[in-house]
Amino acid sequence: MSKRERTPFPKGYWTIWSTVALDLVGFGIVVPILGIYAKRFGAHGVTVGLLFASFSLAQFVCAPLLGKLSDRIGRKPVIVISLLGTAIASFVTGAANVLWLLFLGRIIDGGSGASLAVAQAAVGDMAEPKDRPRLMGMLGAAFGIGFVVGPALGGLASLGGAHVPFYVAGVLALINAIAAMIRVPETRKPGLAATHAPAHAASGKLHAVTPALRQLAIVGFVTTVAFTAFEATFALFGHARFGFGIGGSAWIFVGVGLVLVVVQGGGYGQLVKKFGVHTLYVGGVALLVVGLVVMSAATVWPVLFVALFVLSVGQGFASPSITTLVGEYAPPHRRGEAMGFQQSATAIGRIVGPPVAGWMFDHSGVWSPYAAASALCAVAVVLLFVWGFQRPTAPTAPAAPAG
Repeated sequence: MSKRERTPFPKGYWTIWSTVALDLVGFGIVVPILGIYAKRFGAHGVTVGLLFASFSLAQFVCAPLLGKLSDRIGRKPVIVISLLGTAIASFVTGAANVLWLLFLGRIIDGGSGASLAVAQAAVGDMAEPKDRPRLMGMLGAAFGIGFVVGPALGGLASLGGAHVPFYVAGVLALINAIAAMIRVPETRKPGLAATHAPAHAASGKLHAVTPALRQLAIVGFVTTVAFTAFEATFALFGHARFGFGIGGSAWIFVGVGLVLVVVQGGGYGQLVKKFGVHTLYVGGVALLVVGLVVMSAATVWPVLFVALFVLSVGQGFASPSITTLVGEYAPPHRRGEAMGFQQSATAIGRIVGPPVAGWMFDHSGVWSPYAAASALCAVAVVLLFVWGFQRPTAPTAPAAPAG
């Protein structure tokens, strides 16, 4: 395809993309080192899991509310609010000298953590349906960049002290919030709700959530429980089996991020054209099954690298695919709410997954969280086939309004 035949990126897309990328750089600084950082305050596996879960509990409560708010007042102000909350949370975490302050910082961050879902809704606003998988894939690549730049920056910042990476993340979030105030365009079209809302919407029922969206939320919940078992315990796993410190764990996540960038920023869009979003989603979850079970058995570097590569490719396929599908099945005037609902469902997974994985790590062995996570992803693959998500058609039509 020639350059002239290629569909151009919508105006303002790269501004939103760069905002998400910078936000995820801060996320990438924090996640790989939080578990080891918490050990300084006497935290063990279960406590580390609860620390991750506290973020997700706050996100579960607030993400749908912020998504719905973005449908009413616009995407831009909600993105700015979220970024400011992330800045405050990072400063609180960096200044913590007792464990409860770590929990407070994670709760603030989770409560304001709707920037990604709202940014996804903004891309859904501006994208033509045929371009949505490609644009969501590119947005997913921002997550990969976050895990390339973030852990590397966190590893370097940790040389100045254990608290420094969190202060760096806070400064980045504050700069990002100021830049978003100036540069991020408003994508929500005025009067959209009034134009598209059905006459019976005054009843207050949540018509944004169709049966297909509920099914995607269930699968998203299951796979999130599995993936957060990896996220929450990998620093402990790497330390136990391979002797990683804060820096070593951070650099492993750099490698994961590089794979995500290559997959989502380049190959994903082309593969969608060839195989379709539904096929890539099912294939991505199947790769998670393989990557997690291999990781559970990894005791030498080559096996660990194979497991991480397969896991990263699987996540690189699955993440933008489910976002694209949510965007397709969501009513346009409730897209923010639908994205928030999906984020809330995955937040429940992040509430359940880390403490359970931490408990298994402490009591069943370092391998057990990954074996259990692999089994959960296998269940998710079965559900996708049972509900027909391997086919390029909506598995369940939106319910017709009563009356």
